[in-house]
Amino acid sequence: MLSSIYAALLALLIVRLSLGVIKLRRSEKVKLGDGGVSALQNAIRAQGNATEYVPISLILLILLELNGGHMLLIHLGGMTILAGRLLHAKGLLDENLRYRVLGMQLTIYNLIGLAVFNIGYAAYRQLFA
Repeated sequence: MLSSIYAALLALLIVRLSLGVIKLRRSEKVKLGDGGVSALQNAIRAQGNATEYVPISLILLILLELNGGHMLLIHLGGMTILAGRLLHAKGLLDENLRYRVLGMQLTIYNLIGLAVFNIGYAAYRQLFA
């Protein structure tokens, strides 16, 4: 399954973001919460935002593949999820609003696209299978 490639890459991104939070907690000696440390607040949100959007994105990507979605659509959806999450995380961590906004745009438009394609492929399969 092609979607497993993107699931694995996104899992590694979440691990990387989690390790960044752990590193900042240790260096700032913050056991719980963000301790008012701006860099830690940003790292926590980068990790949290990824864990909020990656699961539904992957569910839709996997369902599209199971519904018979074309290989190019699977790759386009997977690459867009990955690019959106990478850009958004970079935008949060570097406090760069441009990357953050672009990352969210890619994520939201990709979710809409994956949802629409899933509806289309599922309806087609029901009508013509």
